[in-house]
Amino acid sequence: MSAATAKDPIRAVWIERLSSALRTALACSVVGCATLYGPAKLGHFLAYPAFSYVTAILIVSDATLGDTLRGCWHTLYATVQVMIPCILSLHLIGPARFGSGLAAVAVAITTFMVALPESTPLMAKRIAFGQTVIVYVGAAIHGSETGVVTHPIHVASSTALGALASVLAMLLPYPRLACCKVRKTRRLYVENVSERLNIYVEALTAQNKQDATDLLSRAKFLSVKGGKHLQTIKDNRGGMVCEKSQIRKLDPGENLQDIEILMKGVEIAVDSCPSFPLRMIDEGIKQVLLDVKGKIGLKLQNAKCLAPFDATTAPEVKAGESYILAPKIGGATQAELPAFFFLYCLELLLREFPVARNPECSSENTNKTDTSDVASTRDDEKANLRETWSFSTMKLPNMERWTFAIKSSLSLGFAVLLGLIFNKENGYWSGLIIATSVVTERQATFTVTNARGQGTAIGSVYGILCCFIFQRLVDLRFLPLLPWIIFTSFLRHSRMYGQAGGISAVTGALLILGRKNYGPPNEFAAARLVEACIGLICFIMVEILWRPARAATLAKTELAGSLSALRDCINDISHLGAGQKSVLSSSIPALRRKHQEVKSRISNLEKFIAEAEAEPNFWFLPFYGACYRRLLVSLRKMEHLLLFVAFEIETLSQVSDRLQELINSIYLHPLAAEVGFSLNSIGELISISSLRKISISDRDEIDELGKSSPSADVVFWTFILDGETENSNEEADEIEKRKGAQELKSRLILCIYSLEFCITRLIKETREIEKHVKELVAWENP
Repeated sequence: MSAATAKDPIRAVWIERLSSALRTALACSVVGCATLYGPAKLGHFLAYPAFSYVTAILIVSDATLGDTLRGCWHTLYATVQVMIPCILSLHLIGPARFGSGLAAVAVAITTFMVALPESTPLMAKRIAFGQTVIVYVGAAIHGSETGVVTHPIHVASSTALGALASVLAMLLPYPRLACCKVRKTRRLYVENVSERLNIYVEALTAQNKQDATDLLSRAKFLSVKGGKHLQTIKDNRGGMVCEKSQIRKLDPGENLQDIEILMKGVEIAVDSCPSFPLRMIDEGIKQVLLDVKGKIGLKLQNAKCLAPFDATTAPEVKAGESYILAPKIGGATQAELPAFFFLYCLELLLREFPVARNPECSSENTNKTDTSDVASTRDDEKANLRETWSFSTMKLPNMERWTFAIKSSLSLGFAVLLGLIFNKENGYWSGLIIATSVVTERQATFTVTNARGQGTAIGSVYGILCCFIFQRLVDLRFLPLLPWIIFTSFLRHSRMYGQAGGISAVTGALLILGRKNYGPPNEFAAARLVEACIGLICFIMVEILWRPARAATLAKTELAGSLSALRDCINDISHLGAGQKSVLSSSIPALRRKHQEVKSRISNLEKFIAEAEAEPNFWFLPFYGACYRRLLVSLRKMEHLLLFVAFEIETLSQVSDRLQELINSIYLHPLAAEVGFSLNSIGELISISSLRKISISDRDEIDELGKSSPSADVVFWTFILDGETENSNEEADEIEKRKGAQELKSRLILCIYSLEFCITRLIKETREIEKHVKELVAWENP
């Protein structure tokens, strides 16, 4: 990707999506040429070109070569998994006996068997479901004319054509490699971080509040882009595994997630500054900020070039060199704490301290960049490919897996039954529209179903119009598909239609323009549209009956769970300072595991919020998405701050037992008393309001929330060196005897101020949550 493209995000998006659309068009063209203009003998084996198109679109959409190879692997696995039981059942029962009811039962049983194993990937499930529908519905339509072996072979051949077309589309005119995409995205991310860092430093030294606010607005927009870059890198790791010859050329040890967390800390610091300009930012500090920013920039350039972050070409940080601010510190006010936390984050970024280490890492590895999480992820991807065929790795299905298998079985079984009853010749489509779009997690059922229906309709209408225009040039009517494929590739990324609607739109046109000998196009389109509606109705009914809980209800439940997990994590932090160093070394990994639970719950809450906002209200109270979004912002900040608190406690507790006791008494006990009390009250309030109408006593509890906590109005923990730190000066005298005394002393002072800032900010965000929960409860109980 060129530098000009990187600086023009709109152009970059157009190029990326246009490239994906052209490769999708190429894959469909390969299928069309083989089925429409290929030899008659080849056409005999490719009896189901519609499924060839579907397979190609499922595999090639927004994919790389590695993703496509993995998709072909899943296609092979699905074919073996389905064809063997299909051939056996056709042989034992006989094709002539397959009526509508027996075909529906066979589809339901086979679907259940495919959906239940955890080792079967989602792509393989979709293809296997589609093959199952075609095999058994075909047997019900053609009866005794159905070949016991040849019919499944024709289905498998059509599937293989779609997979082969996908591989060719990824190879021509040049391979679209996942490793190249990751390399480009890493460069974009590093440029993004560098630009954000410049903006944050400029904002910290701003001369007025308005300038700082404008700069923060730009940085937040860039932060969203940076998150998307990280997600792209994560999504392409699986494709990199399949490109074995290329994966060694990348440096998987670079933990970009640590950089992002530190940048989040920098953002929170600048956003927390009460006024501008800051008194402590003089010309000397500005020069230091510029020097540190330059050194970090050089390290980021190494990361951009895929060199290790601590490469020898990067400037070496000498002992005490980057802590020249610390001797000037004589005592920090509350207004200056954000600036000190800003400097602390820059120090961590400069010295590559991994704040978000793997929970299994010991505390002795503080100074080493952790690469085990990235390596383990890569090993997991390789293991997943191997375990797909390994029956020794099969586990007993959990409740979630049973639920998915039963829902898929019932949906497809009823869709096939009703589809065959309505129109036997076109009974495929009621089941296929469900089979090729199943997902294992929750989704906005009505919104996705509406998008599929609309996409099917507009695609069918487009196909009929093109057939009318090209009715005298039948051999050329495939040409209008190419611009339609490109258009629907962009449609997949739209908010209105999304992935489900875009795929349905392109499939609707392909089934009319990309095939022949299926009768009048308008009659076929009308019949398929009705069949698709039958399938979607079956899907909705099963979802409603099997999953009555609304996303809004689950969002409230997950909010309560997130607050509970936060409270547990904070309680564990409050006990860290009380233990000995040997106990601390085992407590820190456990704390990090709890933090992972907090992160997971907040991510689930975000998913439920998005689903609840997308679902219609019907007769329910409208979902208050704006309030939930504000709650989500505060929860995310607390999640990030807890990482810094754990890291700071771990660092400070390694100095001495006396300092460990001071940290515990001055910081951690008040933290648990203030934040833990408030989070517990908020959680109880949410649980009460979700079960019954709030009474007058509950309203009093809302009004008193945040006032009855033990230290709500106290100015917290100003650590003044001239007074309270006589014991710390004794510690400093001991430190002076060690090597690198000034550096360690400076790190100690900066870390203490950063800890104070994080705890103060945690309390502030807790009060923000209190305020938003009051607003939410008032909205739901007017």
